Parts: sequence; structure tokens; C-alpha cells
Amino acid sequence: MTKEIINSIANEIFSEVVEHRRFFHKNPELSCNEKNTAAHICSVLDKWGIPYKSNIGGYGIVAIIEGQNKGKCVALRADMDALSIQEENDVEYKSCNAGVMHACGHDAHMASLLGTAYILKKQKNDFNGTFKLIFQPSEEALPGGALKMINSDVLENPHVDAIIAQHVIPNLHTGKVGFRSGAYMASTDEIYITVNGRGGHGATQELNIDPVVIIAQILIALQQISSRFAKPATPTVLSFGRMIADGQTNIIPDKAILEGTFRTFDEDWRKKAHKLIEDISKNTAAGFGATCDVKIKHGYPFIFNNEEITALAKTAATEFLGKENVVDMPIRMTADDFAYFLQKTPGIFYRLGITNPETNQPSANQHTSKFDIDENALFTGMTYMSYLALTLLKNLNDKK
Repeated sequence: MTKEIINSIANEIFSEVVEHRRFFHKNPELSCNEKNTAAHICSVLDKWGIPYKSNIGGYGIVAIIEGQNKGKCVALRADMDALSIQEENDVEYKSCNAGVMHACGHDAHMASLLGTAYILKKQKNDFNGTFKLIFQPSEEALPGGALKMINSDVLENPHVDAIIAQHVIPNLHTGKVGFRSGAYMASTDEIYITVNGRGGHGATQELNIDPVVIIAQILIALQQISSRFAKPATPTVLSFGRMIADGQTNIIPDKAILEGTFRTFDEDWRKKAHKLIEDISKNTAAGFGATCDVKIKHGYPFIFNNEEITALAKTAATEFLGKENVVDMPIRMTADDFAYFLQKTPGIFYRLGITNPETNQPSANQHTSKFDIDENALFTGMTYMSYLALTLLKNLNDKK
């Protein structure tokens, strides 16, 4: 399918795709609660005559578009859930749900995939094989919706031979896409540390086992894991964003809590680091006469983009968007449960630019209350994804 045909079909539906994105943005739902989001997606698929199955791994949806003849199967994934953030944007499509916001771009992912579905459906007589469109819930909360959908056999019947996901990023201009072959995004684990001491009056320190001081010592000691234990060539992040010691100016609490995240790209090191976190925390607490509970919630694996598919995707992007709009991306310490799909089947997780090149707006980072997108990026999102999907499917069929 030529660029001109794809763009022509996209022009038919672009204004509607923008409205779908605004609906999702205005009505965000948290992980495991995407009921109305799913209902809207199903209504659009019904309208366009695209068959689907719903309530997979939660509120997940899988739509099927079959070509003229049998062939390979390519899956395309978009995540559905929002974040616990109070939106501060002054726009007509501002979130109506207090404390909930699409601050990561999942609204754009869903809208782009719907637009892609429309384009592929229009051209179903021009390809052989199957496209499986996966609308996935609960990306933002462990254990993640991807694993639940995989366990519900979303990659079978028909068997998926390759998978694609795109994700918006604000540091790329609209019209550009970004790629990295191989390891791209980190694994992620949640760290929960509780120090159990003995509280009391702040003036009678000799009678207390102060968990506040102890957890501060643990926080400092754990910094050695990245700076002294990790290999310099292995990217590693150990960050703590929450500390709770619910006492008063003159009241020492009985316990203190520390919560954070550990991220890396090496599974052997990941396991070793978990043991170090536990040992350092417990031994430090014991040295002060306290006890320490350490809970590590094992999160997503790191994302590894298939080298051959990444090369094909970059070539397709150069053909479709022009070489000047194809960007090589550095590794990132952020995470995504799309990694589970990539453990099961070869695929690619690539980036979509969303910042207006003339105004550099919107400029807010993801996971912030001011995050938004240049909606013209939706056109690039659905047209390039369609071209890549068709190119990849043809490549897979040609190898048979």
C-alpha cells in the first residue's frame, strides 16, 4: 500500500480519531478500572464492522482484521489506563475525573490504534494474513495487563509472529519517530522497607530505638549499590521517592517506611541487587537494635527490540516519513510491560513525537499534571503504524 493511499484513508478519519482521543482524555480510568474506556473502543469497532473479543485479562480487547488469504499474523498493541494525577491543563477535553489523568499518552495510543484499524480494514483485500489489535489494560500497575492477556492466550488463535507498539514522547517533534535496537528500556521493581524500632518522647532518646535515624542510615547505605556494586557498563537506578515517619516534633514513632524503585538491564545483576538491598537494610537496622522488613515487588523485565524488525521499521520510516524524521534513541530507565510481549514474540517498541516543531508546545513531561500532546501527531501515529504493520506482514509472508 502506498503512502498516498494510507494518507488518503487517514484524512477520511482523522477528525474522528482526534475526537476519540479527546473522549479518552476527558474520561480517564485507572488500572483495572477501564470499563468505560473499553466500552467506547468496542462501540467504535462495532461501528466500523471490525470483529473483536472483550474482557480479556481484565478490560482488554482484541480485534481481528483478516486479509484476502491466509498468512502470518502481526499484533499491534495500545495501552488503556491513566494515572493518579490531578490535571492542570486548561483545555476543553480536560479530565472530568478528579485525581485521574491521561498523563502518559495512553489516550493517544488508543486513538492511533483505532485509526490504524480503520486504515487496515479499508485495505483488507490488499494483504494476506491477519492483524491482531490488542487494547491492553493496566500497564501502569504491577503485575501489568500484558501478562494477564498473555496468560489468556492473546498471542494465539491465530499465533502472533511479530508485535508492534508505539509510545509517545515529548522530546521528539510531531512527524518524527524514534528507534533503538536491542535493549531499550529498563526492568523495574518496587522496593518497600519498614524499620521497626521503639518510639517514645523525643527528649528521652536513650529509651528509644529511633527508626527515623535508622531508615536515614539505610537510605544512605543503599546508595552504594549503584555506585560501588553495579558494573559501570550496566545501567542501574535505585531511587527512593517516599519516606514515612509519622511522629511529631517531640514524638519518635515506632516505625519508619521507605519506598523506591530499582531498575537495570541485566537479570543476573537484578537478582544480586535484590539480595544486597535486603541484606544492607536488615543488617543496618540490626546494628541499631531494630528489625527491618524488606519487600521487593518483582516488576516488568527490560524491553529488548528485535534487531531485524527494528532495522525494517527504520527503513519503513525513512520511506514513509523521510530520513530527517527518523531518530536514534538512547536507552531509557523507564519501563513498560510490553516487555512481556517481547519475551514471547519478536517485535519493536518505538517512539512517536508529539511536540509541535513551530511552538515547542506542549512541552510538559510525561507523568506530570501539565502533560498534553500536539494532536497532529495522531496522523503520524496511525499512518506510520499502518505502513509498518503492512510492511512487516509482507516481510514475514515472503519468508514462508
